[in-house]
Amino acid sequence: MNEIPIFAKTYDLLLWLVPATLKYPREHRFALAIRTQQVAFDFNELIILARKTRDKRQLLLQADAKLEQLRLYLRLAHDLNLITLRQYEHVSREVSAIGALLGDWMKRTGARAEPAAPRVNTPEAPE
Repeated sequence: MNEIPIFAKTYDLLLWLVPATLKYPREHRFALAIRTQQVAFDFNELIILARKTRDKRQLLLQADAKLEQLRLYLRLAHDLNLITLRQYEHVSREVSAIGALLGDWMKRTGARAEPAAPRVNTPEAPE
């Protein structure tokens, strides 16, 4: 699997992420560290499944959502001073690179997120 860049980059991210999150203080380890790890592992599983599946659209969309969750958890970890600015910059670059590879894959397979439906202003019902 290492011949495909997204898999190699995701593996490298997991290799960095697991030990980094294990260093979180106890009060954050079970809430934020485990969630961060789980969402990263979920992302990895989704892209593996997408590689093995003919209809990739739904799996790639789910992977994209997991990557967005991971970004949020990492930002929260930085804001809570659980990772340093340097660590945050490093992991953000890695996640952005993975996101770009995922975006290219989604574009090639036609698995793009559907635009949100336009909001329609409706008058409120009288009470």
